[in-house]
Amino acid sequence: MYESVVVTAALAGVLGLLVGSFLNVVIHRLPRMMERQWADEHAQYALDAAAAGDSAQRTAPATDATDATDAKPGEAPTFNLVTPRSRCPSCGHAVRWYENIPVLSYLFLKGRCSACGTGIGVRYPLVELLTGALFAFCGYRWGLTPTAALWCGFSAALVALAFIDWDTTLLPDDITLPLLWAGLLASALGWIAVPLPSAVWGAACGYLSLWSVYWAFKLATGKEGMGFGDFKLFAALGAWFGWEALVPMILVASVIGALVGIGMKLASSLREGLYVPFGPFLAGAGLTAMLVGPARLMQTILQWLGM
Repeated sequence: MYESVVVTAALAGVLGLLVGSFLNVVIHRLPRMMERQWADEHAQYALDAAAAGDSAQRTAPATDATDATDAKPGEAPTFNLVTPRSRCPSCGHAVRWYENIPVLSYLFLKGRCSACGTGIGVRYPLVELLTGALFAFCGYRWGLTPTAALWCGFSAALVALAFIDWDTTLLPDDITLPLLWAGLLASALGWIAVPLPSAVWGAACGYLSLWSVYWAFKLATGKEGMGFGDFKLFAALGAWFGWEALVPMILVASVIGALVGIGMKLASSLREGLYVPFGPFLAGAGLTAMLVGPARLMQTILQWLGM
């Protein structure tokens, strides 16, 4: 029995390494795909406005009008999660299949491009290892079940969201909204141990709680303290864990986020605007809740507070 559990965890871990390799592509390309979509929409709007004789478009600066109308929407080369093939950003060398084996290729290449010798970021194998470890945990805990597959998908989504938000301060709807609906549907089908009413209230309270904080902060300071993606991510976590888990998760995310922010400020490594994205810490709190359980997470927090 124990051997079968270990084999399941090992197979899940290998699958996680492969998924982690794909997540590196998602983390790098999805924000750029979104930027291209926004540029296409802007160009299409400019073309439509010009065709309709929009007075505002006619009075815009010549450079803006020229840039907008010359950039025909949809004319750029295909760029998605599959096309084009992965290439070295320095020399354009197309990555061969045997150079794309999770972790092993990085070690074999000694962290450098085989063509030009440019260093490859250590984050690539770390994302693969992290995803592999999370998948292995899911396989060990839930075995070969739909529940394990769901939590693997949950883990992959949070890993991608954490790194995308850290890099770009974006939490794409393409990930947060499916994650939210997946939690609600999994609860409705009984594939996760959260009753549907608790999942629905968790989603609603998760969204509204951060939405309220956002508006309170904005009214008090005139500044935006977080993005709408944070609301959607916290709503998704509420759907997966129920409303009861919202307080411990937001406490963990806030405390760790504050500590990291203070550390970066002391090290003078804060980015322009002196902000730290909140999404990675929400994602980390969600993964922690999956690993230890919301109840144990709350107990740990109470112990930290001496209660």
